[in-house]
Amino acid sequence: MKKETTGSSDRIVHIYDRMFKKILTLSARAVIGLINGLFGTDYPPDSTITYNWTEHHDDHLKKTLADTIVTVNSSHSYHMEAQMYRDEEIEFRVFDYSYGHALKSRNDADILHFPEPRIIYLYNHENISDTREILLDFGTQGTFTYCVPVFKLLEHTTEELSSKNMVILIPFMILKLRDSIEKKRTPENMKLLQTLILDDILNVINENQALENITSADANKLRSLIQKLYNHLYSHYEEFIEGGLNDMMDEGLILEADILEAELTEKITKRVTEQVTQQVTEQVTQQVTQEVTEQVTQQVTGQVERQTREDMIRKLYAKLKDEKQVAELLEFPLDMVQEAVGL
Repeated sequence: MKKETTGSSDRIVHIYDRMFKKILTLSARAVIGLINGLFGTDYPPDSTITYNWTEHHDDHLKKTLADTIVTVNSSHSYHMEAQMYRDEEIEFRVFDYSYGHALKSRNDADILHFPEPRIIYLYNHENISDTREILLDFGTQGTFTYCVPVFKLLEHTTEELSSKNMVILIPFMILKLRDSIEKKRTPENMKLLQTLILDDILNVINENQALENITSADANKLRSLIQKLYNHLYSHYEEFIEGGLNDMMDEGLILEADILEAELTEKITKRVTEQVTQQVTEQVTQQVTQEVTEQVTQQVTGQVERQTREDMIRKLYAKLKDEKQVAELLEFPLDMVQEAVGL
């Protein structure tokens, strides 16, 4: 199949490319899960990730971004390239990006360390091989086969992605029904799509969030990407608009996001409250003796002064029998005098 080069297909490829790069910037825990699942590694969830955003220039001075290459624990690098349409030269692009990274990041003067590559196919297509290969011919030094393994996303189930901790690929699973829905928007297909998104996909996200394979923020971003993909792929169909599927998707995905936001707010509030309480407790422990002493002294002094003032008012009023004269003589407010003598 010839590579599509129309402006429309270029725009579509750009959409999926941006979304794929977006999921690679989720929490380190989530990205480590993807790397372990794709490459068969066993990095701990708290491993550190370094993103290699360096720009390279090819022979035609066109900028190329090696923005799908990540380094784990400052030691091993991994190159993940998502592909939406068939591209007969993708392995050359992967090699080019990997070579640029190896050249840029080399520590040993005479050694180039290439990142481990994977191509992730986001579409269904017959006869996709399990690897893409380049034969490197070094003349008299011999030949070497550069092999790029392929991961065919839509051949897997949501449960398989979850079991391998590759849940951050889950938004792209709504592509499973794209071809059939493009052909027919039957009630059966609408129901299948509704079940896929609101039951299967969202359940996987919720389960992985509960297991702490992904963070609450990750889950929220994944739901947001699902909403964007649904709007891009399906929301324009008249059958979905009239059949109410768009409304159900909005309500289901937005509700989940609202619940998540409430949970996240509660956790943040609890954490802040605990920190503030600890700080206040420490301060009170240091200041309590002084503050209590001052408060008690002020209270006792105030009570003594008030009692003395009221006794003076009563004695003078007993002689004059006129609260106004008492107020003038003592230079007290009239209402104070009246309160003291019970008027």
